Amino acid sequence: MAQGTPRVPRQANSTARSAMKFVVLVGVVSLFADMTYEGARSATGPFLSILGASATVVGVTAGLGELLGYALRFFTGYLADKTRRYWAITILGYCINLLAVPLLALAGNWQIAIALMMAERIGKAVRTPARDAMLSYATRQVGHGWGFGLHEALDQIGAVTGPLIVAAAVYLGEGYRTGFAFLLIPAVLALATLAAARLIYPRPSDFDPATRPLEGKGLPRAFWLYLGAIALVAAAYADFPLIAFHFKKEAIVSDSMIPLFFSVAMGVDALAALLFGRLFDRSGFPVLMFAVAASAFFAPLVFWGGPGLALLGTVLWGIGMGAQESIMRAAVAQMVPSQKRASAYGVFNAGFGVAWFIGSAIMGILYDLWLPGLIGFSVALQLLCILTLVLVKQKASSIAQ
Repeated sequence: MAQGTPRVPRQANSTARSAMKFVVLVGVVSLFADMTYEGARSATGPFLSILGASATVVGVTAGLGELLGYALRFFTGYLADKTRRYWAITILGYCINLLAVPLLALAGNWQIAIALMMAERIGKAVRTPARDAMLSYATRQVGHGWGFGLHEALDQIGAVTGPLIVAAAVYLGEGYRTGFAFLLIPAVLALATLAAARLIYPRPSDFDPATRPLEGKGLPRAFWLYLGAIALVAAAYADFPLIAFHFKKEAIVSDSMIPLFFSVAMGVDALAALLFGRLFDRSGFPVLMFAVAASAFFAPLVFWGGPGLALLGTVLWGIGMGAQESIMRAAVAQMVPSQKRASAYGVFNAGFGVAWFIGSAIMGILYDLWLPGLIGFSVALQLLCILTLVLVKQKASSIAQ
């Protein structure tokens, strides 16, 4: 070894490898989990349409589901930090989240289907802050952007595969119900992998000991500025059930192609998460601004375009989702001490979800009343978000560190 070349302690290398294995194992859990609930979500829009629901019902339901799935995280994140029972809360949430999905096969009307969709979102609300806190401990060893990006990429492999299962069932004439029933298989695999992760890594917090002193009782000011900016993206983003509803209503593509479009979006999501995650560790906050700009014009393409433009809009939608699920979470890990991180993720996701609900409800109503208004609403808020992020970067440089 050349003189002056620093040696990396063997223990540090071992800890980093162990942390990466934990990230990958939790990513495999998410792979099977996303295969389950994203497979269902790719078809709930047209499924609700078949059961007699209107566009307003679909839009409000999608938004309300996201509201429950995000707002409840305020409480579950606080509970996780308060009790330090990260694994117990994570496992409970996954059980609710995953087992509600195959029951959609038995739904006899749109009201029951909506109730099961709500249960799935509630389960995700229970488990996400605690799981993300555990992930943030491990990603400190490998890079927050890369760790969350890798997790999201594995997550999206499942999100691509799940809709293909439903698409195959529809294509073969078996219908949406059969597709939902088949999703019981990945649900069981996700829970089995989760149990294995719990046995191998009982204390993920060991990856990130609480070395930073707590400053006051609340969360940092930079965090609140950041949340305000990201809420604009949340409000501007149409949920895929409304997009899928439009594809079916206007016969943009066939029923069997709708889940395939969603699979394309999830594949783009995975690639974007990896790319933006690695760039975030190198360049910081400007990468997030670029990701928002790249996805800002999905709405006119998916709601005004034919099949080709709709596919391009779906790709842009997937780019934005990749950023939301990777580097937006990574930025929170950089701003907040480990002792408060589950609470921070809970608050962040609650604010995100409230904004998502308001935006989804508005877009569902605008779809029924005035489609150009929906498109203008979405594009304008995303452009405003980019401007707000510039101001946040100037006033809260800690986000970019």
